[in-house]
Amino acid sequence: MELTILHLYPDCMSLYGEYANVMVLRRHLEAMGVTVTVKTALFEDEPDFEHTGFIYMGAGTERTQKAALTALSAHRAAFKTAVDRGAVVLFTGNAMEMLGLSMIDAAGKTWPGLRLADFATVETDQRTPEDVIAHTSLWESPVVGFMNKCSVTEDAHALFDKLSLGFGNEEEKGPEGYASGNVFATHITGPVLVKNPDFVDFLIKRIFAAKEWELPESLPILPYEREAYEVTLKELTARTGA
Repeated sequence: MELTILHLYPDCMSLYGEYANVMVLRRHLEAMGVTVTVKTALFEDEPDFEHTGFIYMGAGTERTQKAALTALSAHRAAFKTAVDRGAVVLFTGNAMEMLGLSMIDAAGKTWPGLRLADFATVETDQRTPEDVIAHTSLWESPVVGFMNKCSVTEDAHALFDKLSLGFGNEEEKGPEGYASGNVFATHITGPVLVKNPDFVDFLIKRIFAAKEWELPESLPILPYEREAYEVTLKELTARTGA
């Protein structure tokens, strides 16, 4: 079993240590006997979408987000072809906003999106830095993390049904993120996969299904990852009064 991970623009779209998401996914897959190759694409590169099974991009500043969108738009057709054949995609932080129809920045300029999703995003003058507890019907455990955004994303088919802590796509504690087929996105920033082992397991299952590999009865558990998750969840849950 062999898998290529394509990490898009890690030099400028890893604002909160998002590179760790690729590292932890790789470690889990290698523990399952998968030979993993990680390829990176910088602005001047032509991303190799043809041979990749997992595509990732993390968060950047508002300025680098627009630069990344401009660079990636030139390769939209190849990206869409990879999505259509079942490649698993995860965009976190403000990388999520690129997947939609458009983004309107704080100055009122409209930036055409990659049009791989039907939502649209509008930047606001209010930044929302806060911890998050998110709930999804795709797996049982809540997701914990941190969000720092200044935008509203409208009409997204949400990855998370609701938040018990944090600001959703359009409102406090509302639905958050995006999910359709094998394309997943969330405004949660930083090493969200490091913090949430069940999220990692979910993506692994999607990768195995797309590759038509036989999934083992149990998935690997790396040292201390679930203990760390439980501590974080307990601390954040205490803030909700639940």
